[in-house]
Amino acid sequence: MTRPNILWIVTTQWRAQSLGYAGDANARTPHLDALAAESLNFREAVTPHPFGPFARAAMMTGVESPQNGVRDYFDALPEGAPTIAHAMRERGYMTAFFGKWHLAKRDPSAALVGEAHARMVVPDTARGGFEFWEGFESGFLLNNPWLHGTRLAEPVQFPGYQSDVICGRAGEWLATETAGRAVGKPWFAVVSLEPPHPPYDAQTEGVARRGAEGVLLRANVPRGGETEARARRELEGYYAHGTATDAAIGRLIDRLKLCGAWSRTVVVFTSAHGDMHGAHGLFRKGWPHEESVRVPLLVRVPGGGHGVFPRAVSLVELPAMAKAWAEGTTWAGGADVARISMPSVVKLPLQCDRVWRGLRSSRRKMVVGEDGRPWMFFDLEHDPGETKNLVGDLAHIREVAEWRDRVAEAEIRKV
Repeated sequence: MTRPNILWIVTTQWRAQSLGYAGDANARTPHLDALAAESLNFREAVTPHPFGPFARAAMMTGVESPQNGVRDYFDALPEGAPTIAHAMRERGYMTAFFGKWHLAKRDPSAALVGEAHARMVVPDTARGGFEFWEGFESGFLLNNPWLHGTRLAEPVQFPGYQSDVICGRAGEWLATETAGRAVGKPWFAVVSLEPPHPPYDAQTEGVARRGAEGVLLRANVPRGGETEARARRELEGYYAHGTATDAAIGRLIDRLKLCGAWSRTVVVFTSAHGDMHGAHGLFRKGWPHEESVRVPLLVRVPGGGHGVFPRAVSLVELPAMAKAWAEGTTWAGGADVARISMPSVVKLPLQCDRVWRGLRSSRRKMVVGEDGRPWMFFDLEHDPGETKNLVGDLAHIREVAEWRDRVAEAEIRKV
């Protein structure tokens, strides 16, 4: 096969469990289910850091936070930092980015949600080396987004659902590039979407909501009281945003098929992190639990295999995958364990309250605090809902010590 085009579709807060192909009865994701049927499903995939800027910096650079320069929520990706865009340009690819960036320098005193943040201009020098860039820093406007970039000198508001707008404009550009470069450069593109991120009550045009009482909760969500009520309210909107975004992704895929690019395009679908949604009585992200750290990862290679990839993998490895495809070789990654961590406390409501690091395999998860002491140890093989923390369990003293030492050794190797 000639060098393929490569497309990353990166969503936000879409946990691995919350898709139709993953068995979630609440999820209505027919387009992603169809993509999964012809993709390799990295079922054990994790985000290296279950919070937006840290995860995005790691994906863009192939280097974990804070080594990539992003330690705090308001840290910008250092200008000039080598990114996947630079690497792909060196390999003869045209590079493009569409959508949510969340890696520029922001004012910590400014409101995170709203038009002012959505209209913030990301300077040319802070766009990660992409030749074409059209997006927004953040703002969490799931409807009527403001975009700026290569062909929009000033922010312009576009009517419609954010995923529809971003996928539509990306599809238009990619189709044009495909037609104009039939015998020229392949392209590498990132389509970065905020949904299904809060606000979960934001409108989802054309998607009917099932009603909070109809949401099926995970077994580890405490029943009764405000935790259950809040989880149901939020999940009703969460699944609606998932359905709306699935439809937008489906239209993007159709556009690639129509312009003839599909047969020579590698497609990666994933999410920066998940959301607790009431599991263990917790909400939002930053936590080491499965709902926060496990993410969907589908990789569709034209003419390639499909099925389940059984080994652990982190999103920090995505650049290595892309470079292998660009060079005509096979990515040979994956391991028995993947590192997970939160490099700092994000002082926003409901988020995780401590710095931590850990290792996750398909069978076990060890998490230690900033001081290196075990905080959580779970037998994922027999307790996938993480209902029993085995730290302090006399029957597991030796295994806890062994995994604590493995976390320490992995931290040394990383440095």
